[in-house]
Amino acid sequence: LLAFLYLRPGLNSVYSEHSFAIYPLATAAAGGEHRVAKTSDGFSHDLDAMAAAIDANTRIVFLGNPNNPTGTIYRRAEWKRFLERVPENVVIVADEAYFEFVRDPQYPDSMEDHDDRRLLITLRTFSKIFGLAGMRVGYAVARPDMIQMLHNVRQPFNVTSLAQVAAIAGMDDRAHIARTLQVNADGMTYLEREFVRLKLPFVPSHANFFLVDVGDGRAVYDKLLRKGVIVRPMHGYGYPRHVRISVGLPEENRRLVAMLAEAMGAQS
Repeated sequence: LLAFLYLRPGLNSVYSEHSFAIYPLATAAAGGEHRVAKTSDGFSHDLDAMAAAIDANTRIVFLGNPNNPTGTIYRRAEWKRFLERVPENVVIVADEAYFEFVRDPQYPDSMEDHDDRRLLITLRTFSKIFGLAGMRVGYAVARPDMIQMLHNVRQPFNVTSLAQVAAIAGMDDRAHIARTLQVNADGMTYLEREFVRLKLPFVPSHANFFLVDVGDGRAVYDKLLRKGVIVRPMHGYGYPRHVRISVGLPEENRRLVAMLAEAMGAQS
């Protein structure tokens, strides 16, 4: 919706390489042009480089924090410096789908930076911490005039009544959220330890998944799939050596590790 609202041929969006695949797809669908900033270390957003990529035709900057598929974050000092550099006519999209999982005290909650001047929009979802991915429901927070324009371009009934009921129930289920956070924290600790044991390099993550270097992402994905374990190959994101592995329940994590060890042994 944001791309259709703010982009057209001759106008562009700025986003980081190795970021969420929907940013380039939405930009292309709206006829916009792409300005892709390099990462700072191969995995993390470089907000200084992204600010430098903005030109007179830039209308949107997409920022995933944590980033999908790397799980990396940018921190408060970088974010504040970025806000000072972005022109007031550029829409800053803070895509915070995984923010509930972040434990870093320097993580910047973009909700704290909304005012009546800046074109800042925060995107969040019920797909992750609430476990309602199949409902396809999320929300945006922005200035009232921006929200009204989004209403003007969205299709009617784009969120079903069942999804709305599920979202309201999810917000009331604090026990589920607390349990999910604990299961995820325990799973992250376990998987980190097992990746080290298996000598598999991984990107330290602030979300509920890991980007793991397995040598040949497509080959390992195929081997695991035949064993009934689904991971995500990352060649489409520019990481042909990697797969993305989501944290599951304890028994799922243990089975993943066992099957991954077999797959890597067969590969080597």
